[in-house]
Amino acid sequence: MDKQQQTAKPRRWVSVVLWILAFILMGGSAVYQRMTGPTHPMRGGYEIGGETYKHKLLRSGTVGEDAEITLPDSGSAVHIYYKRYKTDDNFTRVVMVPKDGKLAGRLPTQPMSGKLEYYSEAYDGADKVRLPSDGRNVIIRFKGAVPSWALVPHIFFMFFAVMWAFRVLFEAALNRQGIRLLSWATFILMFTGGLVLGPTVQHFAFGEAWTGVPFGWDLTDNKTLLMWLCWLVAVIIIGVKGPLKPRARWAALIAAVITVLIYLIPHSMFGSELDYGKLEEGVPVTEAIGQG
Repeated sequence: MDKQQQTAKPRRWVSVVLWILAFILMGGSAVYQRMTGPTHPMRGGYEIGGETYKHKLLRSGTVGEDAEITLPDSGSAVHIYYKRYKTDDNFTRVVMVPKDGKLAGRLPTQPMSGKLEYYSEAYDGADKVRLPSDGRNVIIRFKGAVPSWALVPHIFFMFFAVMWAFRVLFEAALNRQGIRLLSWATFILMFTGGLVLGPTVQHFAFGEAWTGVPFGWDLTDNKTLLMWLCWLVAVIIIGVKGPLKPRARWAALIAAVITVLIYLIPHSMFGSELDYGKLEEGVPVTEAIGQG
C-alpha cells in the first residue's frame, strides 16, 4: 500500500506538468495565429526629418463602418491612396487630417468580403516616403459584425481544442492511460467550436455558414473539417470502454500531430473574397463571394 502511494504522487505531478506545457503551447499557437493571419495589422516604420515613426496599417474592417487609418503626426502632409481590390479602378486620394495627436484618414466601407488595396505617402519637403516601404499595397477586407455571444465561445472552444490536442499528444507519446478521455474531450471541443460555432461566426461575418468542401475551397473551413475527421476516426478506434489497444494510441497520436501541424498554417488564408465584377453585373453580394 505504501509503495502504491509513493508511485501515485509522481504520476499526478507529471499530469500537472503536461497540462501546464499544453497551456503554454496553446497560448503560443494563439499568438502565432494572430500574428501571421492576413487580417493582423501590418506593422513597420518610416523616417521623416531624421525621426523614425512606427505605423500600424489595418487589414480588417467592419461592414457599415468606414475603416479609419491612423499614423503618427510627423508634421508632414500624408495621403492615402486606395482602390477596390482586383479591379481596374483608379486610385482615390484621401488627405489625412490631425485627430487626437495623430493623423487619420478613412477608407469607405465595403460589402461583405469586399476588399480594398491601399498605400500611404508622407511628404518630407521635396521627397516622399511610401508606406509600406517595400512597394506592396495593404489589403483590407470588410466583414459583418459578429456578436460576442458567437465569437467568444468559438475562439474559446477552438483554442482549448488545440490545448487538449497537445495534451493528447503528450499522453500518447508517453504511452499513458488518459488517452480515451482526453481524445473524446478534444473531439467534442473541435465539433462545438469548429462545426457549430464556426459556421455561425462565418454566417455573420460573410453571409455563408460553410464555404469549404463540398461547396468551396475556403482553407479555414477545410482545415477545421480535416481536424474534426481525424478526431472522429480516432475516437471510433479508441471507443468508449474496454482496454486500450495499441492502435488506439497511434490513432490519438496521429490526430494530435495533424491538429498541431494544421495550427501552424496561418488563419483566414484563401478566405472569402467579393468579386466586384460579378457585383457590377447585378449578382447579389452573397452569390458574388468566392475565395481569395
